[in-house]
Amino acid sequence: MEKSFSLNRLENGIAVLTMDVPGETMNTLRAEFGPEICEMLAEIKADQHIRGIVLVSGKKDSFVAGADISMLAACQTAEDARELSKQGHEVFFALESLNIPVVAAIHGACLGGGLELALACHQRVCSDSPKTMMGVPEVQLGLLPGGGGTQRLPRLVGITAALDMMLTGKQLRPKQALKMGLVNDVVPESILLQTAIEMALAGKKVQPKRKTSLVNRLLEGTPVGRNIIFDQALKQVNKKTQGNYPAPAKIIDCVRQGMTKGMVVGLDAEANHFGDLVISAESEALRSIFFATTEMKKESGAGEVQPKPVKKVMVLGGGLMGGGIASVTTTKAKIPARVKDINETGLSNALAYAYKLLDKGVKRRHMTPAARDNLMSLMTTTTEYKGIKDADIVVEAVFEDLALKHQMVKDVERECNEDTIFASNTSSLPISQIAEAAERPENVIGLHYFSPVEKMPLVEVIAHKKTSAQTIATTVAFARKQGKTPIVVQDGAGFYVNRILALYMNEAANLLLEGQSVEHLDKALVQFGFPVGPMTLLDEVGIDVGAKISPILETELGERFKAPTAFDKLLADDRKGRKNGKGFYQYGSKSKKKLVDETVYTVLGLTPSSAGDMKELAQRCVVQMLNEAVRCLEEGIIASARDGDIGAIFGIGFPPFLGGPFRYIDTLGADKLVETLDQYAKVHGKRFKPCDRLVEMATAGTRFHD
Repeated sequence: MEKSFSLNRLENGIAVLTMDVPGETMNTLRAEFGPEICEMLAEIKADQHIRGIVLVSGKKDSFVAGADISMLAACQTAEDARELSKQGHEVFFALESLNIPVVAAIHGACLGGGLELALACHQRVCSDSPKTMMGVPEVQLGLLPGGGGTQRLPRLVGITAALDMMLTGKQLRPKQALKMGLVNDVVPESILLQTAIEMALAGKKVQPKRKTSLVNRLLEGTPVGRNIIFDQALKQVNKKTQGNYPAPAKIIDCVRQGMTKGMVVGLDAEANHFGDLVISAESEALRSIFFATTEMKKESGAGEVQPKPVKKVMVLGGGLMGGGIASVTTTKAKIPARVKDINETGLSNALAYAYKLLDKGVKRRHMTPAARDNLMSLMTTTTEYKGIKDADIVVEAVFEDLALKHQMVKDVERECNEDTIFASNTSSLPISQIAEAAERPENVIGLHYFSPVEKMPLVEVIAHKKTSAQTIATTVAFARKQGKTPIVVQDGAGFYVNRILALYMNEAANLLLEGQSVEHLDKALVQFGFPVGPMTLLDEVGIDVGAKISPILETELGERFKAPTAFDKLLADDRKGRKNGKGFYQYGSKSKKKLVDETVYTVLGLTPSSAGDMKELAQRCVVQMLNEAVRCLEEGIIASARDGDIGAIFGIGFPPFLGGPFRYIDTLGADKLVETLDQYAKVHGKRFKPCDRLVEMATAGTRFHD
């Protein structure tokens, strides 16, 4: 068997220990490496000539990307997972206990178990490359750093900074890591190894004192102060997670125990909590999302067909969506984008929008002004169809008006080349209707972004009956380059995400009209696990936008999509939401707390109440979404339950800890869901009628996921 670790002894007494997992593009830590590392450490100890060790990666652009997550699936019990953590503790302790200096030379991704490995070394030096990132992102998988990270990190960088890293999973750039004291030095990649060797030759050094504020010194330096930090952190975590995610509280407990009772107790707490988290339903769901997105990255969306390269993009429309699409094209995909609008105002808005986003990076010192200006130069503008003959893809982001979109298709076919893809960012119009105006319908596709474009990870790639496989593959690859997670959906009103969202929103509106207060409704669904409540979401999206989409969905999909007529009163009162400062909530008030605009109840003729059971309110909205998601699968709108789960989580913030609508149905049981829907149908009408596929699954006792 090929080994993953090799030792190269230099004449000056330093030995370079290289980690290079055979057959993999990235290094990941695995349980089976334990004996190999121990053997290597024994060899080092036995060799009197070795004066120091430098740990490096044999991979070109990464150090160690973390532990191999797939080995967690093999854990049958919490005890199995605890053993994994304890084995990691032993190996890292053996490395740390070497009486010669051990220096980690870090270039590229150094994450999770990779950073814990570096923490067990006596010193760390990293390259100044933009590829070098350090972090402990385990919390995003419902886990905690189980290789001693909860103990070594706070001792090195301080409790507050360590908790911030572990509770958010954020990744640090080299300069930030140096400032925090996570690394001892940052150097160009060309001299990284040489610097690490010199550090090892200089011997073990006392860690330099961290620069901390007086407040932090007072808080972290006394037992009372530390308790304040832990209590505050727990309070903030509970507010953010609504108690739905167990990992953050357990991370705080590990640090608290380690810092008050010592490292041995802390490591024991870490292994115990790690074991419990690995077998928790929440971590299992979050890991399923990780595996699904990893798997999706390998797929073209069109079978064996390979994408064509995209070298130039045109965006029609300089509004918020157009500006956002052009911005992710130039900044993320690094592809030149030409924005066309009918007037200069739209164009200058698009440029200003892109500049503002890039300038944030300059202000935070993540980017130089020159790098910002270089990226800005990739974006050009025009009021006419000029400089677009060679565009590989045209993304249309104009108003939701079929006649206007037909005009765009004709213009693009006339002005561009015969292979140019026409991608429409429509949110509700079927793509087949847009393609009716095309001479080359095989080049027409839907590319539905979510707002704000630069933040929302999902994009729906919508194929109609005549879209070619080549067009699908090229569009999927393009969306990925923009940093998006694309799901391929078949054509139909509302596609997938807006379709399942519409019924959820309608049900929330029905509950409002039954007398539930705005904040009570929003709170119920935030507690369930959504990032914001339905009323806040309606204000953000625009009440007028919702009113425009509803009739389209009702016409195409039937009366279960009929929106409550009382909402017409909101539009008559010119309530559009945040965009015009008038909706369910107050805008422009000085209060930090978001306040409901109480006059909305007068407009709707309601007396609000907060009497409804929160779980019941959330359930009534969510089962509508679940039923419709299964209907989309039944109709072939989405290709798989996996795509449906990813679409709902990344598109509308379906609670990740539940793993998506289909995993959640598996947890509930199809029979239980059908029973709930039937009960609601008796009371509230046939909009709750369970779809055929659900009824069949309830009878057969089958699941969506193995």
